[in-house]
Amino acid sequence: MFSLLLGIIYLAFISLGFPDSLIGSGWPVMHTALHVPVAYAGIITMIISANTIISSLLSDRLTRKLGAGMVTAISVLTTAVALFGFSISPNFIGLCFWAVPYGFGAGAVDAALNNFVALHYDSRQMNWLHCFWGVGAAISPYVMSMSLTHNLGWRYGYRLIGIIQLALTIVLFTSLPLWRKKAYQFKNAHQDVETRPALSLAKILQITGVKSVLLAFFAYCALESTAGLWASSFLVQIRHVDPEIAAKFAALFYMGITIGRFLSGIFANRFGDRFLVRFGAGVLTLGVVLMLLPGSDFFVLVGLLIVGFGCAPIYPSIIHSTGANFGSENSQAIIGVQMAAAYTGSTLMPPLFGWLSNHLSLGSYPWYLLFFAVVIMVSTEQLRRKIASQ
Repeated sequence: MFSLLLGIIYLAFISLGFPDSLIGSGWPVMHTALHVPVAYAGIITMIISANTIISSLLSDRLTRKLGAGMVTAISVLTTAVALFGFSISPNFIGLCFWAVPYGFGAGAVDAALNNFVALHYDSRQMNWLHCFWGVGAAISPYVMSMSLTHNLGWRYGYRLIGIIQLALTIVLFTSLPLWRKKAYQFKNAHQDVETRPALSLAKILQITGVKSVLLAFFAYCALESTAGLWASSFLVQIRHVDPEIAAKFAALFYMGITIGRFLSGIFANRFGDRFLVRFGAGVLTLGVVLMLLPGSDFFVLVGLLIVGFGCAPIYPSIIHSTGANFGSENSQAIIGVQMAAAYTGSTLMPPLFGWLSNHLSLGSYPWYLLFFAVVIMVSTEQLRRKIASQ
């Protein structure tokens, strides 16, 4: 029973990655077919991100009322419907309409799944599950590429991922008794978790250490998203690296995150969440410093890989430690707000760097990353001290 439920959760994490990378892989063809400028992709992603933030903030109330399993199943179903909606949209306005459930489903399932795993499984599983998110994010561009290569069109790519999501929805609804049994066992051991009312955002922010952890999440996702989005441009325009090599190392940045999370899972239970967060923050800061060194391109390329490797354990380890830091009864509410802070950072900070680079230079890329690396180190240490003082 335990292994079956955990396997289903792994599938759910893979499904989380499917929609995240699908728009980027299909947009070069989509904007031409829909007769809109390439920059309109930003409108779609902003609508998705806004609804993801809203559903993350609502996840505490939804999960308390419906349970993590039901929220996950409904959210994946909502995403599947949105993917089919994308595949039949006749114009750009149609995409904007379906972007609403696209984002709403993603935020609710992200917060519910992360909290369920944080409460019921160890740090090793949390790191490995986030590693499998990367698997899903890698599969969907391949599906889109296959659809375009075989002249099936971008709509077929969305439809095929939608079918996979729909199949997973059936599995999730079928597995609801397993989710309820696991939650029932946990409830018996922690009587106060379900009896407390849902917390408002104002009350969440009053809990000691919450502001520090939200700042850490915001800074981490700002760094990760900016690093991935602008890596190739920086390597080509500032360091004069060949575009082919730059593209490979930009992709390897994400590979470093995926491999790093797999390795973090091996050592997570031995060293604990706090050590992994400290270690990751130190490693990614070292990587950014290497990128600042003048001279050979070797340092900047290796530095980018090290930044990805350092990023790996931070996100899952902070999430997994939420219950230990703030209490199991508060974890769902706080994780929902953490997801909202994370999406805000990943949505706003990469475009801000684009604006800054127009006024300064793309050469400020490593300094921008270094700023957020320092914020991560300071905020996580501040969190550690506040929790220890209690």
